[in-house]
Amino acid sequence: MKVVILAGGFGTRISEESHLKPKPMIEIGEKPILWHIMKIYSHYGFNEFVVCCGYKQHVIKEWFADYYLHNSDITFDFTQEDKMIVHNTALEPWKVTLVDTGLNTMTGGRIRRVRNYLGEEPFMLTYGDGVADVDIRALLKFHREHGQMATITSVQPGGRFGTLDILEDGTITNFREKKKDDGGWINAGFMVLEPEIMDLIDGDDTVFEKKPLEEAARRGQLNTYKHRGFWQCMDTLREKEQLEAMWNSGTAPWKIWD
Repeated sequence: MKVVILAGGFGTRISEESHLKPKPMIEIGEKPILWHIMKIYSHYGFNEFVVCCGYKQHVIKEWFADYYLHNSDITFDFTQEDKMIVHNTALEPWKVTLVDTGLNTMTGGRIRRVRNYLGEEPFMLTYGDGVADVDIRALLKFHREHGQMATITSVQPGGRFGTLDILEDGTITNFREKKKDDGGWINAGFMVLEPEIMDLIDGDDTVFEKKPLEEAARRGQLNTYKHRGFWQCMDTLREKEQLEAMWNSGTAPWKIWD
C-alpha cells in the first residue's frame, strides 16, 4: 500500500525557517521531519511513498537526489578517470515518487493530482509536519474491519484544533472547522483512504478537510482510529524546538524504529 504525504504548503506559521525550505524539510536532529514521518511508516513495512510537492519543491527533490551520497562512504579515484566508488551503503528500502502538485493547489487538489501514481487501490495519507507513535498496522486493520471509505487517526491535543463528532462505533458524524477552546478529538493525519474518495475532490481548489471529508461524514463513510499515545505537529518554531529537544535527549516518542 502506498503512502501519500502532503508536503506542498507554504508553512507560514513557521516562517523563521520556511522562507528557506518547505516545512517538511525543516530538520529535527539533522534530518527533515519528512524523513521522520517516512521512518514511522517504514517501521511497519510501508516503503512506497508519493510526496505531494509544491512550495520550493526543488529542495525536496535535491535532498532525495543527494541522500544516497550523503549516507555512504565514497572514494573518488582521480587516477582512474575520476572513478567514484561507494562503500558501506546503508540506505532505506524506500521507493519515493516526488510530484509537483502546484504552488497554490489546496490539499484535496494535491491528492487528486497524484491519482495516476496510486491506481485504483486503497492508500494511506498524512501531513508532512506531524509525528506520532501510531501503530500503522493496527490502524490499517481497523480500517479494513469497518469497511468505510475513509479512516483518520484522531487525537486529543487540547483546544487549538477543529473537532470531530464521533459515535460509539467510531463513525464520524460531523467534521468541524478549527474552533478555540474546544478540547475534542481532532484530525491527526495518518489516514487510510479508499480510491472512491477521489470522486469527492472537484479540483485544485478543493480543501480535502472541507468538502471531501465532510461529505464522507454525511454519508456515514468516515471513521476514526483513536490514538491515545504521542502526537505532535510542527506548526511553530516553539513546537520545532520541543521536538528537537526530545530527539536530542533520546526520548523522542515517535522514534519507534531501531
